[in-house]
Amino acid sequence: MTRMPATDADHRIAADRRWTIGHAPWLTEAERSSRARVIIDNDFMGDPDDLYQLVHHLLSPSVHIPLIISSHLHVDEPWDPSEQQAAHGVLVVRDVLARMGIDGADDLVIAGAEHAMVDRRTPQDTPAARAIIAEALRDDPRPLYYCAGGGLTDLASALLLEPAIADRMTLIWIGGAEYPDLGLATPGGPAAEYNLSIDTESARCVFGDTRIPIWQVTRAAYRYALISLAELRVGVRPLGAVGSYLYEELAEVGRMVATFGMSIGETYDLGDQPLVLLTALQTAFEPDPASSNYVIRPTPDLDADGLYVPDPEGRPMRVYTDIDSRLAFEDMKAKLAELHAWQDGRLEAAAPAEPPAGLQE
Repeated sequence: MTRMPATDADHRIAADRRWTIGHAPWLTEAERSSRARVIIDNDFMGDPDDLYQLVHHLLSPSVHIPLIISSHLHVDEPWDPSEQQAAHGVLVVRDVLARMGIDGADDLVIAGAEHAMVDRRTPQDTPAARAIIAEALRDDPRPLYYCAGGGLTDLASALLLEPAIADRMTLIWIGGAEYPDLGLATPGGPAAEYNLSIDTESARCVFGDTRIPIWQVTRAAYRYALISLAELRVGVRPLGAVGSYLYEELAEVGRMVATFGMSIGETYDLGDQPLVLLTALQTAFEPDPASSNYVIRPTPDLDADGLYVPDPEGRPMRVYTDIDSRLAFEDMKAKLAELHAWQDGRLEAAAPAEPPAGLQE
């Protein structure tokens, strides 16, 4: 359970063990070269799987992160029943940055809209929506991925305010229910998937009223991002202050559930991990997330309940049918271990790379 951080917390990261996004000192210059841009949009006051995704993305050098948007949850959401969910999420993200020893990134974090759209055609003109537009219109040869792990309020608003940005980025969304022919329905799950139901009208807008390319990771696919609590206790919790923090935020969910006489069992679904997998962990040549499977089909529309309405003329979209959880989790643990070793003084700054033979001046 994501808890509100203390605003005056001192995480005691030594000055010589601090760093900036995109310049991890333990990597060589060649190793930290980015080849794609990622806008992160998540409901950081909700399920703590978004914290794992955030930390993992920040530790992934192949993606440049120009913007982090904290988005709202449902009204009266048990995770945070306040009317300042997005603003509270900004505090969470800035606390994570401080725990990681990252300097100079607070201005990258913006609160999104605090409420869902009133209908699919009325945008919310917020600083977050304007920041999305500015980044999408910026000249940069690297592809831009919009990685959303919650509702789509801020993206839909940006697309309505400036439709031209639809051709300048790709949406990767953790959301939407199963398609009837692409996986069994979640046992006991509601017809409308959680992230979609945060703002159904925004999803209707993005799917049915825009041209933006979509890579969708439905509930059937993101449930593959299953990791055991024993793996997290052994493989994440010991990895310094950041690893311990990530584990404890998730353990708090178990403690909260226990107060209702329930148990979360022995596993947890880190369902936002595909956002890292599909962007940072692409193939070396002909870049693509080749280890995860998808089908291509026409983008459907959505009805008022968030259920799919087939549109044979819809633009092509990717619907992921399974994800490479091994690659995602092993990479996450390895990067956390590198950060821990560097901050613990067991891993020093990388030496500048020598140019290949024959290329020296």
